[in-house]
Amino acid sequence: MSLKSLNALNLTIKACEACPRLRDYSRAVAKIKRRAYRDETYWGRPIPGFGDPEARLFLVGLAPAAHGANRTGRVFTGDRSGDWLYRALHRAGFANQPASRDANDGLALQDAYVACVVRCAPPDNKPLPEEISRCSVFFARELELMPQVQVFLALGQIGLKGLWKVMAPGVPLPKFGHGLEARLPDGRLVLMSYHPSQQNTFTGRLTETMFDAVFKRARLILR
Repeated sequence: MSLKSLNALNLTIKACEACPRLRDYSRAVAKIKRRAYRDETYWGRPIPGFGDPEARLFLVGLAPAAHGANRTGRVFTGDRSGDWLYRALHRAGFANQPASRDANDGLALQDAYVACVVRCAPPDNKPLPEEISRCSVFFARELELMPQVQVFLALGQIGLKGLWKVMAPGVPLPKFGHGLEARLPDGRLVLMSYHPSQQNTFTGRLTETMFDAVFKRARLILR
């Protein structure tokens, strides 16, 4: 994999203006801000993937959080979903530290890479089908540049749908459920997990034990 090519893709992602609704919303959030972050400068642009370019584990999320990655500039950083994710990655040996506060906090992923189906924060965390479709071009190119990936982890049903559309066009979408697995046409494995959103973690629908089990499964396969 050419790191230069992946860096070039990330620059293209950061400059994307293809979805006016998403860009207007991301900019508005960055301008108005949340009171707790009023002294911070928000990123307010599309979010590239993050992690080890030679990763064998590829995680697929939904979209940047308005006051998380849209603020910090790094996917799953600065919000409670990211807190859950990076703690789990650290416990499984995929991250050098258990927390992610900002893009310069020293976090590094080892053998793991994280990206989202949609690269801009959507209103109410609900991207439109056409926005997902436009962003899939970036997602497809990312996967093309990382052929060494062996295991995919879909964080939520939209993550699974986005991955499946790119990797298995025309093949029926498998049933989604926490802990379920599916095989892509090329034989690679897709693991599934509930998204670590507050809606799932605060209600107990997703526990840390459940989340850890998925990463333990990924680690076992990669061994």
